Amino acid sequence: MGAVDFWQNQNEAKAVGQHYEVLRQGYENWQNLKNETEKLLQLAEIIDKGDEAEITEAENKLNELNSKFEKLETAVLFAGEHDDNNAILSVHAGTGGTDAQDWASMLLRMYLRFCERHGFKTEIIDESPGAEAGFKSVMIGISGHQAYGWLRSENGVHRLVRISPYDAEKMRHTSFALVEVLPELDEIQEIELKDDDLKIDVMRAGGHGGQSVNTTDSAVRLTHLPTGIVVKCQNERSQLQNKNRALKILKAKLSKYYEQQENAKVKAIKGEYQKAEWGSQARSYILQPYKLVKDHRTDYDTQEVERILDGELDDFVEAYLKSKMR
Repeated sequence: MGAVDFWQNQNEAKAVGQHYEVLRQGYENWQNLKNETEKLLQLAEIIDKGDEAEITEAENKLNELNSKFEKLETAVLFAGEHDDNNAILSVHAGTGGTDAQDWASMLLRMYLRFCERHGFKTEIIDESPGAEAGFKSVMIGISGHQAYGWLRSENGVHRLVRISPYDAEKMRHTSFALVEVLPELDEIQEIELKDDDLKIDVMRAGGHGGQSVNTTDSAVRLTHLPTGIVVKCQNERSQLQNKNRALKILKAKLSKYYEQQENAKVKAIKGEYQKAEWGSQARSYILQPYKLVKDHRTDYDTQEVERILDGELDDFVEAYLKSKMR
């Protein structure tokens, strides 16, 4: 056995062990909840109805068990095929000029804060800064247990309505950004990339503000000619590393592309197909003339805009996942 095979087997064994530990912990949590619930039911049968202290104690215990149940219920929602995987999240500025590019940076901050709250590790894979502010596009890698499961609800168009800080007349502007979330897949055997289908460009990596990141031409841009899908990676240390990372992301994008094509065919046959347009936004963030964040897929909303933009997205994620379970 070679060194590469040895370490690969070690990593696979470690992953299996971690998966087993997650399942074991989940089973024990449900079993503990079951036992505590049975004890509370037994207590309720013998409780003195006139003893307010005992009633209050039982109510507090019930609230505690309800809270535990809600947390365990959330864990069950991550039943998607790739929910346990790491994620690749991209934000693309849309209609709205400088405001849209600034909106892309606001979304990036929101997701970075969300990941920080959940203990996920993040790294910028590629970025294209805006001319005046924000980003034209930015891609980050997110690693952690169920990272994709927690973030797949963010796929779609995000709309911002606010008083523009870039408008001297302080007019209200509407900006759009497209968020794309992909699972990081270890191997995608069914996706075959032919050399003739790929255009590979090598360039000098550049950071925010045009500063040089590397002294060599290490950034790699891959274009899949049949579909027009483009992937650029610049933050690895070498050209080969960037190319391998870009190929992996391209395969993930193609996997999602082919899945969407197949779903579109089925919906077209059923007469349900709709074009994906800027107007079909997933979520709206309204700062003026009132405050509201609303998910148009689940109808869940909140007026606590600042809290959401600070990365507290759990309620929106759970509402989305529950809607998919119905």
